[in-house]
Amino acid sequence: MRLTRALVACLLILIIALSFTALIQREKNFFSAATSVGLPRLAIFDSDTYNLLTSPTFTQSLSTFLTPFALDVNFAERQASLFNNSTRVEIYDFIIANPGVQFRGICNQLGLSIGLAEFHLGVLKKAGLISFFRDGRYKRFFESKRFSNKEMEIISLLRHDTTRSILKTMLEGKKISHSELAFQLSITSQGLTWQMNRLKKSEVVRESKEGMKVIYRLEDAHALVLSEIINVVEQP
Repeated sequence: MRLTRALVACLLILIIALSFTALIQREKNFFSAATSVGLPRLAIFDSDTYNLLTSPTFTQSLSTFLTPFALDVNFAERQASLFNNSTRVEIYDFIIANPGVQFRGICNQLGLSIGLAEFHLGVLKKAGLISFFRDGRYKRFFESKRFSNKEMEIISLLRHDTTRSILKTMLEGKKISHSELAFQLSITSQGLTWQMNRLKKSEVVRESKEGMKVIYRLEDAHALVLSEIINVVEQP
């Protein structure tokens, strides 16, 4: 961190020196042009009455040059301050490794009190480093900008064991009857209906009828990425 700040400081000094040199040359050029058309020297550039450091040209140009670098330094310092706390770093890394983790999961797995976890999650959220997706009454946390809203929704669904088993089974055939799916998962018909209603609402699964049978199919667009997302959820 100290090396980074030193390098930034050196760069700022170099920029200031170059800017100062360029502005002096600009004023000299202006003086030469004005003299050639007969304007008095004192009105243009006189060491007793003219101070380059207070001239509008210099101060405005210097501000233009320095503003981006000042913002970069401030940003770097803010980022560094965010990660100067080991607990906060631990929470952030845990969310990256476990996308869609619940608040309680963070507290339990990291051994944190509710108040401490809430504080650090609030800091990370305010800094734009994490986001959350509402899963019923739960919040599921994600690294910001890593997943789309639909992917966060699917990951949230996959965090439920029964829902994940349903989608993994359907991924194998992509088409299955209600009774066959209930049999394979050892789940009641009523319980499967409740689960499938959630999946239909999220547009991951669609339902149709073939005679007296209710048939479920994975939506093709989501089937393409489902395997990859399941691997993300089930990674050790």
